[in-house]
Amino acid sequence: MRNQFDRQLSQLNTELVTMGALCEEAITNAVKYLTDNDENNKIMCLDSDRQIDKKERDIETLCLKLILQQQPVAKDLRIVSAALKMISDMERIGDQASDIVEIAPYIDKKGTLGETHIREMAEAAIQMVSESVESFVKMDLETAYLVIEHDNVVDGLFDKVKQELIKSIETGHSDAKALLDLLMIAKYFERIGDHAENIAEWVIFFLTGEHRKGFKQEEWK
Repeated sequence: MRNQFDRQLSQLNTELVTMGALCEEAITNAVKYLTDNDENNKIMCLDSDRQIDKKERDIETLCLKLILQQQPVAKDLRIVSAALKMISDMERIGDQASDIVEIAPYIDKKGTLGETHIREMAEAAIQMVSESVESFVKMDLETAYLVIEHDNVVDGLFDKVKQELIKSIETGHSDAKALLDLLMIAKYFERIGDHAENIAEWVIFFLTGEHRKGFKQEEWK
């Protein structure tokens, strides 16, 4: 029974890593589409989102099998519980990437977009997602802590983007709707950062048995 359980846990790990990689692909293609408006990037982003949705259903089914058939306890139960939470955040990351590509055609690429910190914000959000998945793959508490700390960077950049857009409005920017669309895109990147932070927190829960929101690294130790 234990051998079968270990095989299923190994499969769960593989599925989570695959889902995390799809999230990275979705965001990366969303950023490329936002920048260059290449339809291929939009298509790839939306395709990744569909695959993420399927992975979520597959992992949910596998987790339920593990709970019902194997009745895991202690650390084994924690990884199943954490997986169920993590895939919910990953699914939302995919949704938000697809939301970005739906709005992107209405953004002035050479004007307002170039005057904001939104590209920097996008890169920071991608890094958070990548490192949150890495923290799970390597079972690395230090990387998970760094993801949580890095959310402050994304939040700070979001505040900068807001102030930049407010300034554009105050100086009489002619396309207020485009500014609002850009603010929505910035908010989606900010939420992606939040979901990456959540994933890191669930990795910490799996490794330590404790789940806390918004704590600094030194407070976890």
